[in-house]
Amino acid sequence: MSAHALSPHIGAVVQGVDLNTSLSSDTIRTIRDLLLRHQVIFFRNQTLTPHQHRDFAKAFGSLHVHPVYPTVPDVPEAIVLDTEKNDLKDNALWHTDVTFSETPPLGAILVARHLPETGGDTLWASATAAYDALSSQMKAHLEGLTALHDFTRSFPLSRFGRTADERNHWADVRNRNLPVEHPVIRIHPETGRRAIFVNEGFTTEICGIEQDESAALLSFLFRHLARPEFQIRWTWREGDVAFWDNRITQHYAVDDYRPHRRIMHRVTIMGDKPVGPTHTIHS
Repeated sequence: MSAHALSPHIGAVVQGVDLNTSLSSDTIRTIRDLLLRHQVIFFRNQTLTPHQHRDFAKAFGSLHVHPVYPTVPDVPEAIVLDTEKNDLKDNALWHTDVTFSETPPLGAILVARHLPETGGDTLWASATAAYDALSSQMKAHLEGLTALHDFTRSFPLSRFGRTADERNHWADVRNRNLPVEHPVIRIHPETGRRAIFVNEGFTTEICGIEQDESAALLSFLFRHLARPEFQIRWTWREGDVAFWDNRITQHYAVDDYRPHRRIMHRVTIMGDKPVGPTHTIHS
């Protein structure tokens, strides 16, 4: 197995492994090490079935079942992102998956199933590189702050409550996923690296400061995280597999291919409660 880095900060293409075979513990350990080093890794020319996709992800931890998206029949852990069936506007902005949870995912594995002739790329950004590029004064300012992450920011009732059944389901999901508070600067539980842990998809406010200050600070952080110096852009081929560390990255699914169809399957690996440099939580 070998890995070719795509940029100084993030991304690598892994060669020499067939993911639909039974992988040894040493191979799984090597893949995990590559993930920690490169933050998002890609595998070309794979032929994973949904069951094999799920089983590969299970080697890295317990799996998450998404409360909103439809899933593959008989594989509830594999969500279906199909532009003909789903409203996927929440993917076409910089986001980190499921940060509205007390324990956001460790990572996710995405498989390309059907692609448009052109377009439909995905970008990933390194939140550790973004943190490292901040001034020492800004780092010190952010390290004691926390922020709210809200399910409804990417899944509003206006888009996911078109029928009575949808509205009832949305209300149930909302009640089970109330806004949560996470540190603005997160310490990676395995590498110890610091990363900016706010995202446009779910972060609504910085806690403990005035609303206009919160809005200005979040606006700066969102723009900073989206700088091209911290990014890679992946052009998909059918059979591609992407595996990213959700704790320290953000991604953006480019929505430039309509009316053509794009189908992806994602399996998400459960994570732990984010920890920051301080443990102050505002009431």
